[in-house]
Amino acid sequence: MSTGHDDWGLRSVPPELVERYVAEGLWRDETLGRFLMDEIAARPALGVKIRSARRPWAGTFADVLEAARRLATALGARGIGAGDVVAFQLPNWVEAAVTFWASALIGAVVTPIVHFYGAKEVDYILRRTNVRALVTADRFGHQDYLATLEGLRDAAPALELIAVVGDGPVPSWGAPFDRLLDTDPLGAPSRVDPSAPALVAYTSGTTADPKGVVHSHRTIGFEIRQLAGMQQGNPPLLVGAPVGHAIGMLSGLLVPILRGDPINLIDVWDPGAVLAAMLEDDVAAGSGSTYFLTSLLDHPDCGPAHLKLMSRIGLGGSPVPAAVTERMQSLGISAVRSYGSTEHPSTTGSRHEEPAAKRHYTDGHPLQGVELRLVDESGDEVGTGERGEILSRGPDCCVGYTDPALTASAFDPGGWYASGDVGVLDEDGYLTIVDRKKDIIIRGGENVSALEVEEMLLRMPGVAEAAVVAAPDARLGEHACAFIRLTEGAGRPGLDDVRAHLQRVGLARQKWPEELHIATELPRTASGKVKKFVLRDRLRQTAVAGAVKRDAD
Repeated sequence: MSTGHDDWGLRSVPPELVERYVAEGLWRDETLGRFLMDEIAARPALGVKIRSARRPWAGTFADVLEAARRLATALGARGIGAGDVVAFQLPNWVEAAVTFWASALIGAVVTPIVHFYGAKEVDYILRRTNVRALVTADRFGHQDYLATLEGLRDAAPALELIAVVGDGPVPSWGAPFDRLLDTDPLGAPSRVDPSAPALVAYTSGTTADPKGVVHSHRTIGFEIRQLAGMQQGNPPLLVGAPVGHAIGMLSGLLVPILRGDPINLIDVWDPGAVLAAMLEDDVAAGSGSTYFLTSLLDHPDCGPAHLKLMSRIGLGGSPVPAAVTERMQSLGISAVRSYGSTEHPSTTGSRHEEPAAKRHYTDGHPLQGVELRLVDESGDEVGTGERGEILSRGPDCCVGYTDPALTASAFDPGGWYASGDVGVLDEDGYLTIVDRKKDIIIRGGENVSALEVEEMLLRMPGVAEAAVVAAPDARLGEHACAFIRLTEGAGRPGLDDVRAHLQRVGLARQKWPEELHIATELPRTASGKVKKFVLRDRLRQTAVAGAVKRDAD
């Protein structure tokens, strides 16, 4: 059986780290399949509920596991097993859980694909990851997945099985998903090396193609335990982040199993529908990227009963403005900020019992097993209170990328991961993210922090969201351009209004935006983070209608 990933850029974890993580119990010999089988067997009656206009579903852990065991048998009958890659491109439907769990049971490498990825991204993933089996929806929203696959399937050399979830006819080259379940359930999970790849999580960024982040059974197993520990005392969560992305996958398909919570998923993030579901099912919502929380708080249906369910919220996955945590505090919501990435999911964080000043204005301290270094452009460590690029390593850090060049550029021989994020450590060891290296605007040779400007813009009445990026400037090289999304009913500000506000809050004049765009929506990743590279591309390629421009004084 060929694993098909000999050309991936997997790194060797330094032996001293392996020894330490094993000795401290951070790394175990438990595989993802063994974890699922054992934990679900301990709480089979817990509920699984899918909120969807098209494919609603309700059942139990045991029901989903039974279907997963049947799918595992069907995959095995087709010669797909340990080390092979099984991908799925599905909304937050029960079939996503069935496919994920089934793949883990046979020791396959699970590869979720964000449901709104198009032909370019899917083609790259199928080829780069050597996918042997793909489970896909027939359609969802504006996406016609079958039409996309019609032109891609023959170009993916390893692809042998395409299973289709849907209500209509299935092409001759596909297999109806439900028919794959007409078989006997798998017995015990496959035995695989716990250091072997278990998951490839694709993440979009500034690269032309999505980055395939590879996690082993040990790294993802520790991450599940790390997240579950951080969420102690929190109510069950309604998850709207796509399960095709790391945040939705972990919080929707894995962490609830260890916490002993029911699984609640919704396939379209409609704030009004989410608020109604919270009251109906007595679940929390709004954790993750700040967008998920603020979209609920800004909705007219949000009331005291919702705030009570949101009394403990964890924010991360994108920058967390202080204006947001201050607003939460005024509403009686306890907020904790955390920092991580698909590569190193839980790097820093806080608990609700820690001081409010640390929870609201920093991104927490290094979590269990995590080490941090902040370095300057020369690679030398910076002091307390000084800015530096964040290097991290820990038991939940990935084992590389599917692209060897990315692995070589992001990891050094000591296992340190170069995040590309810029942070500051205070005297108590708490980290604050102050910028992304790629988001720094170099205006006439002076660095301007996009995050600092965004923080100030969010304090302007009527501004719901702000994204500041570098725009080309013939005289200065770059200048700051602000994209803002307004709250419902807010008046449309002009550039003079923005500058007057920034003067009132004391932001230095040279940092003021020199270009302003009002946006009804901002382009987002699956985790809710604004795709700044899309905004930068727009500015480079064409002038946006309605932009307001003025030379700086």
